[in-house]
Amino acid sequence: MSSTPSNKFLPSPKTVAIVGCPFSGGQSKLGVDKAPIHLVQAGLINEVEELGWRVVFDGHHQFEDISTPPDGIQVNGTSDAAVNTALDASIARLRSPLLVAQVCESVASAVQAHAEMGHLPVTLGGDHSLAMGTISGTLRAYDQACVIWIDAHADINTIHSTDSGNIHGMPLSFLLKLNPPAPSPDSVLAKFDWVSHLPAERLVYIGLRDVDRGEKEILKKHSIKAFSMHEVDRYGIGKVVEMALDHVNPQRDRPIHLSFDVDALDPSVAPSTGTPVRGGLTFREGHYICEAIHQTGLLVAFDLMEVNPTLADAESVRQTVTVGCSLVRSALGKSSICRHVCCLRGCPIFLNGDARPRVEHPQGLPTMWIINDAHYLFVTQAKPFCELQVS
Repeated sequence: MSSTPSNKFLPSPKTVAIVGCPFSGGQSKLGVDKAPIHLVQAGLINEVEELGWRVVFDGHHQFEDISTPPDGIQVNGTSDAAVNTALDASIARLRSPLLVAQVCESVASAVQAHAEMGHLPVTLGGDHSLAMGTISGTLRAYDQACVIWIDAHADINTIHSTDSGNIHGMPLSFLLKLNPPAPSPDSVLAKFDWVSHLPAERLVYIGLRDVDRGEKEILKKHSIKAFSMHEVDRYGIGKVVEMALDHVNPQRDRPIHLSFDVDALDPSVAPSTGTPVRGGLTFREGHYICEAIHQTGLLVAFDLMEVNPTLADAESVRQTVTVGCSLVRSALGKSSICRHVCCLRGCPIFLNGDARPRVEHPQGLPTMWIINDAHYLFVTQAKPFCELQVS
């Protein structure tokens, strides 16, 4: 069953642009660059087309022509030795910063181009450093856009607070302009000057449960709204999504960029990812978020990040890829939520909050049901007795 409210920002015919980004340079574990190929090969494009979307997909982006800059790029260009030493030490910890900057800038241009054509870019990562590019591209096309970040991690370490140097844990610090300014045009930090600025009040997290101490200080200092798994447990996912929207989009008039790291899900749901953390979102909670954001009619971009098909057994990989495809479908209108149900034969209907309506046979016989698009056909002893139309 699909549910397709009108989108306030996308023209007709509604079009999705699949932006495949096989990139792993923002972290140290190999394999995350294989995810876009696995997701597409799992049938994602056909599944999106079946929801009524036109799909643009010109193949996965290739980054072979992007290499580290030539000699002469300076780490620092100031004359203050003390500042140089501190900044040099911080930059030295970063993993492939020049490569990450160039790749993400390329992704930003691709996302911007699709958004300006009225497409909804769906970016398939790849590691979450790519969000520097995807969100920058969105902000170039929609300067008032807000970001809903679904993740177990805050990904907001600065060059000074990071311990690992993995830039997939840092994209939001670049987007929020929390790092020191580039000391010269030739410095490493200058290579990130292209990154768009996302105001802190237009960012909200859902699903956090593994946040570094430095990140906690950053969130507090900049009053960044975050709903951890504690809030999800306390309030329920429906209330959390509403509170998140109320914070970043109180008038429900801003475009929404939804960035979803699969490690937000519990490892029992999505085991094949690089940094799994127990106690995450359930299958339904993750899908509810996507469904609810779709229902706003404000979604203009979606990221699916950090699926890693090389980190688990074949069944776990299949499970994670399947869940990834399912999240994309939910963000684009595939819904298991029954809102309007009527029986075409006049039978009584029971809705108990489950994804499937329940119908009792008049004589109490056991029933089974078959779904066909927006219809539930209930049968008993191979004879149909009730047909529900769901919208």
